[in-house]
Amino acid sequence: MRRPLADARSTQRVLVDNRKQDSTGAFAHLLDGVLERLLHAQALLPDGIRLLVIEGYRPPSLQREYFEEYAAELRTAHPKWTGEQIRHATSRYVSPPEIAPHSAGAAVDLTLVGPDGLEMDMGVRVNASPEESNGACYTHADTISPQARGNRDLLGTALSAAGFCPYETEFWHWSFGERYWALMTNSAAARYGPQDWP
Repeated sequence: MRRPLADARSTQRVLVDNRKQDSTGAFAHLLDGVLERLLHAQALLPDGIRLLVIEGYRPPSLQREYFEEYAAELRTAHPKWTGEQIRHATSRYVSPPEIAPHSAGAAVDLTLVGPDGLEMDMGVRVNASPEESNGACYTHADTISPQARGNRDLLGTALSAAGFCPYETEFWHWSFGERYWALMTNSAAARYGPQDWP
C-alpha cells in the first residue's frame, strides 16, 4: 500500500542539506509519521542545535544503483571474494534494494549543526564507507574523539527518545517502522516497506 510522503523542507524546524538532491526532490521526503518523530527529536535537542537531513526517501531504482556501484567497488578491491562475501560486505554500507528502508521513506540520514551553522564533529563525514573511515563510521566506534562521541550521543539520545533505531554501521542512518527497525525492536512485523516515488 502506498503511503503519503511529506517534504521535510516544508517544516522550517529541521534543516535539509542539498548534497543528495535529485531532480524530483524525493531526497527531502519522509513518511508523515516518520517526519513527525523527527520533529519530536529536534524539540529534544538543546537550543541552537539543529538536525540536518541529508537524505530521506530514495527511489528503489536509485537504491539498486547505489548497491551495485558499491558492490563493484568491493569486487575490484577484493577480486578473490565470493559473490556471497561481496553481497555481505556491500550490505554493511548499502541496504539491498528489496529491503531498503530509504525506499520506504522510513529512514533518514542526518547529522547535527551547531549554533555557528556548521556541521558538528561526528568523527568522520556522513556517508564515509567502512573502508574509507577504517570503521569509524560505525555508530559506536571507539576510535573517535571524546567530542565526536559526545555529539553522536547527543544525536542518538534525541532520535532514540523519538522512537528511531540506529543502523550500527552508519552513525548518520536512523529509521522507524521498517524491517531493520522491526528486527532491532523485537516488533512482530515492519510497518512500512519499499514503495515507488509518485
